[in-house]
Amino acid sequence: MSGHNMSGHNKTAEGTSQRVVTHVAIAALLGAGLMVPTNAGAQMPPDIAEKIAAMGRVVDPENTGKIYAPLQEKEPYAGIKVVRDVKYGAHPRQVVDIFTPESGAAGRPVLMFVHGGGYTRGNKRPPGSAFYDNIMVFAARHGMVGVNVEYRLAPEFPWPAGGEDMGAAVHFVNDKIAGYGGDPGRVFLMGHSAGAGHVAAYVSHPEFFGPKGSGLAGAIFSSGPSYEIKAEQPAESTLAYFGADTSRYAERSALPGLVKTAIPFMVSSAELDPPAIAAQFAALKDAMCKSEHGCVRSIVLPKHSHMSESYSINTADTQLSDQILEFIKTGK
Repeated sequence: MSGHNMSGHNKTAEGTSQRVVTHVAIAALLGAGLMVPTNAGAQMPPDIAEKIAAMGRVVDPENTGKIYAPLQEKEPYAGIKVVRDVKYGAHPRQVVDIFTPESGAAGRPVLMFVHGGGYTRGNKRPPGSAFYDNIMVFAARHGMVGVNVEYRLAPEFPWPAGGEDMGAAVHFVNDKIAGYGGDPGRVFLMGHSAGAGHVAAYVSHPEFFGPKGSGLAGAIFSSGPSYEIKAEQPAESTLAYFGADTSRYAERSALPGLVKTAIPFMVSSAELDPPAIAAQFAALKDAMCKSEHGCVRSIVLPKHSHMSESYSINTADTQLSDQILEFIKTGK
């Protein structure tokens, strides 16, 4: 395997360089240390698709949650051990929840998840919510250890707090996850929305790494809003986290570092993402295809909205979760 492929990037021939995957066969994963669902490639159920389409290109956690909450498992989760609010730092929000299959196998891959919220709000598990436990249950049900990450918020904690928290959480996992059955050499960091922004910032800025390096085997960016931070008419959330000095936006953007990184990553977007987020996805995908590394796994999820892509994980709609499993298995 070439050095580029080892980095998780796949240079493809002219005419096929735009590697946009909507759904793939994952039978090759069977017997490879990850459990995979029998309904691989399942699509969004028609009744749900109708409700999501009626909502349109909006970011609506409340109403999207009402659609998906009945489809999710309820706590306690059979066969899964859950440890809440384990500290990785001194601040009250520097905590993680850890989900481990109760079966005694060790050396499991680790899926860390970072929620969104416009850099200024959000919670790894809002009271009474099925989210984002659903992603942790998915991880545990498929032979992984799940780590749900909380982090400090802007405007009290602006740049570079997010990248610093990603580094602290990853290094905590590297040091401690073996005690929970995880493999510190197979840690995958996934973020959604602003969480994807923080994950991308971490991957692209080695100054956030510790002396042992990034600590990651791979990363997953789901509908990130700010791979390339726009100085023109910045949103309130952008100003709150990245600051009012727009001359700093270029150095704080992830895109320049992502085209150079050796850390494998994949990127997803929803068909009904807000236009600005869809444009960020397209810009990152195209930049990678034009780079020396080549295209990365890039998925547009048909009929999904900004919130439904995360809320659907651990349901019969496995469009995104199948891709996550294959990426964790193959590293590309």
